[in-house]
Amino acid sequence: MSLNKTRAALAISLGSMLLAGGAQAEEGKLYLFNWTQYMDPEIIEAFEEKFGVEVVQNYFNSNPELVSKLNAGGTSQYDIIVPSNYYIPRLIETGLVQKLDPSKLPNLENVMEQFRDPSYDPGSEYSAPYQWGVTGMVYNTETFPDAANSWSLLFDPDINVDYPFSLIQDGQVAVGAACASLGAGYECGDIESLKNAAHLLIETKNRDNFSGFADGTPTLQQLARGVVHAGMSFNGDYLFYKEEDPEAFANLTFAIPDEGAEMWVDSMMIPADAPNPDLAHKFINFILDAEVGAQLSNYNYYASPNEAARPYLDEVLTESPTQPTEEEMQRLHFTPSLKGEALQTFQQLWSEVKAR
Repeated sequence: MSLNKTRAALAISLGSMLLAGGAQAEEGKLYLFNWTQYMDPEIIEAFEEKFGVEVVQNYFNSNPELVSKLNAGGTSQYDIIVPSNYYIPRLIETGLVQKLDPSKLPNLENVMEQFRDPSYDPGSEYSAPYQWGVTGMVYNTETFPDAANSWSLLFDPDINVDYPFSLIQDGQVAVGAACASLGAGYECGDIESLKNAAHLLIETKNRDNFSGFADGTPTLQQLARGVVHAGMSFNGDYLFYKEEDPEAFANLTFAIPDEGAEMWVDSMMIPADAPNPDLAHKFINFILDAEVGAQLSNYNYYASPNEAARPYLDEVLTESPTQPTEEEMQRLHFTPSLKGEALQTFQQLWSEVKAR
């Protein structure tokens, strides 16, 4: 695989900046709202050429940012959004997205069985999977040569006394890891477990060697520079940077802790008032093509939810950690979509974690 891919190619275009400033949607344009560093520019060019349209890309860095933009009028500004699985029920329940038309998506038959009727969107009525992956633990094997495959490396002060470490900035994922470390499982949904996890996070962040909460990619960069010696990140990002700079990542390993970890799915959805829903369906179907699906994963190093794409995937993407083993899959869980009292409790507890 060529490693000459440049993330600079994904810098926000002039068109996307204009859209963010309030420009009106136009016919013949697809407005894509996606995570940064997540789309092969050649796929965009191929779609534009095939359908004679222009794709205007805009980017977000978190699910809350995405929802905030939609609530501020984004449902009529974007044709495609790419939220994570545990935000999908919230988008559906609040009416921010519309149902998909399966008759316009023949390539849905390419989707792996495990993603066809997901718990976060039964029957896949509103969403089609884009990419999936794992949030696990990354650590320096020279610093911790005898580390057990356990979240205790981050949460037990007796195991890591002196070396700087970080935790992921996503509140629910951090809480899930803390819950798993306490033996309550990653799918931390009941209020008592949430409280216990928050208490552990407060204790953890007040340790002298805690460096802070950080997103997955900055954590990998800090690990490579030796700023931290353990943290949380994503398998695809880990593999990308390891392939790009083998020397810097020679002593860094990715692990799925025995207590359980997050399996996430980012999915394509159409906002409720999308300006070009027909074109949006064409884009979703295009991404679900076998060869295009493989091209996407070959570019960003994440696992494809597309069964038909498998023959076209680069070899590095068919092995662990990008493709978890069957045994590892048993330890992976979706982050729950919290509702009602559980969601309010989580939000209060996470605010307390950050404040203390």
